[in-house]
Order: sequence, then C-alpha cells, then structure tokens
Amino acid sequence: MRASNARRARGALHEIVGAARGGGAHGVRRRRRLAGTGAQSRPGHCRARVAAATSTASSDSNACTPARPFYWEIGDQASRLASGAVASSSDPTLYTAATSMYIASASKWLYASYFVQRRGGVLSAEDVKFLTFRSGYSSFAICLPAQTVQQCVDFLANGTYTAASDGKFDYGGGHMEKHASLNGLGPLANVALATEIRSQLGSDVALAYSQPQLAGGIVTTADDYARFLRKILGGGLRMQAALGSHAVCTNPATCSTAVSTPIPPDLSWHYSIGHWVEDDPNVGDGAFSSAGAFGFYPWIDASKAIYGVLARHDTGGDAAQTSVRCGAVIRKAWTSATAQ
Repeated sequence: MRASNARRARGALHEIVGAARGGGAHGVRRRRRLAGTGAQSRPGHCRARVAAATSTASSDSNACTPARPFYWEIGDQASRLASGAVASSSDPTLYTAATSMYIASASKWLYASYFVQRRGGVLSAEDVKFLTFRSGYSSFAICLPAQTVQQCVDFLANGTYTAASDGKFDYGGGHMEKHASLNGLGPLANVALATEIRSQLGSDVALAYSQPQLAGGIVTTADDYARFLRKILGGGLRMQAALGSHAVCTNPATCSTAVSTPIPPDLSWHYSIGHWVEDDPNVGDGAFSSAGAFGFYPWIDASKAIYGVLARHDTGGDAAQTSVRCGAVIRKAWTSATAQ
C-alpha cells in the first residue's frame, strides 16, 4: 500500500522535479554532498547535538518507535546539519530526503507562505481571517483531481459559508480554498496551480498538486520542503516575520472562540498564518509547525534558528500526532545535546 502510494507520488512530481533542479542527477548528488558537510564543519558541540538527535530518532524506547519507518533531518538556514533514515522491522518502506509523498496539511504552510510573499508581507484583516481559519468557510470535503480551484469551491458543500463559525477557529480546508478563489486562483488546475505557488516560493522548491486543494493537495519531498524552510529561516521568504503572528487559540475545551481542532484535547496550541504554534503552557516549546494527516511533519524552532522535517506516509488515524511527538523529542535532543 505504502509502496504504491510512493510510486504515484513520484509520478506526480517527476517532471516538475526535473525542471526545478536543472543539472540532473549529478546536480542532485553535488547538492547532497555540499549539504552533508554542514555538521562536519561545525564545532564539537554541534557533533554532540548530531549524536543526540540521531540516537533519539533511532531509539527503541521513546516516542519515535511507533513512527517507524521515517526519514528525519535538522538544519539551519545554510544547510542540513543532521539526518537519517530509520527502518522498521514490520514495514520494508525506506524513506529518504528524495522520497516523493503526499504531505496533506503540511501544504497549508506552503500556501500561506506563497500568499504572504505575494502580498509583500502585508496581509489584510480579511486575509488574516481566512489564513487563521476563522472565515466561516468550514464545510470542506474534498476536491477532485481534474478540477480547478473554483470548481472545487463549487463542489459539494466546499464553498458553504457558516455564519455561526465566522470569527471562530474552525479547522478545515474550506478557508484556504475560498481564499484562493477570491484572490485570482479560481481558474487554475493542478499544473498551473503548482506553477503559481512556486512563482513566489521559488522555482527550486519542487512541488505538484494531486488535487487543487490549497490546504492539503501537495506532493513533494523532504528535501524540497527543507529548502523551503531554509528560505524562511534566512529571510528569503517573508513568512519569517509572519511566524507566530495573529495567532488564535484553538482548543474548544479552553477557548470560547474555537469550534473544532485536530489537536488532542489535552493540548492548547495556537494557530498562526497557515501554521501551528506549539505553545501549550504545560508541554509546549513554542515551535512553529504544519503536520499532515499522513505523518509529514515540518517545523521551525521558537528561536527561528533551526528547522526539522520528519517524513513518512502512514494512513493510520493518529499518524500526524505520532510524528509530532517523535519530531518534538528529536528537536529536544538537538537543543539540549542530550539523547531523549
């Protein structure tokens, strides 16, 4: 099942990867060699961080064990600093930085960053409402692969406005789909949509759409998502300044302006512009993230100094939070230079 999904994802991304990475296989190998030198050139304390993160990711007795198999990496604005592929005794799938996969809700951070860049970093009050999921467009189901953005909005109840949830956090894909249709993307289908998103994120960030769903339709690799995160850290994308901005509460159990959330009820995170702020008062570390339903988990630490990606494709119901828990202990291992 996972092997079949991976093959389909590779097929969806193949042509655009080639276009984005002129130079072919030699260029890819050269970039990997260059990226791999980062940790070796850092002082000894970085080697200790690498060892701690690697030990934590491969542990048989922590939160990363149920996430297997997966690929992980940590880096800064310049390069990848540490990475690894963790195998599973029960699943032969091997994930690498180059494995194409459906990233589900990790797509949200990419769309939000595209729009922040397009707006020159200045969002209207309406933009903020849509991108923090308080627009009232909260009845989204699914897009069909051959649809345009506008056709998806018009499909089923995707474009239904619910007055009762207007101004309240109500997690779902309808907000971004409607927002895109209101901002000139309505006529675009998968290929043209990917081209438009990359016009702001950069042609070196390879991605494709499996369906024209802004909040969940992207196919890409950990390598490309990491490149996107490095651009944020380095200030090449205006999302750097938008991280954590306009954040709203999301837990209906503790927040009167929240209707629904995919986050477990014992966690009280906030939601910013297309990304989460992991700032639960008891266990949060303030990281910014955008976990996908199949377990793809990208993050940037609260200090905006390092990024991480945990990449896998798992159709299990708790895949996103399983990856979040694993990613969080790897992040803690890195920052503390102590295996978790």
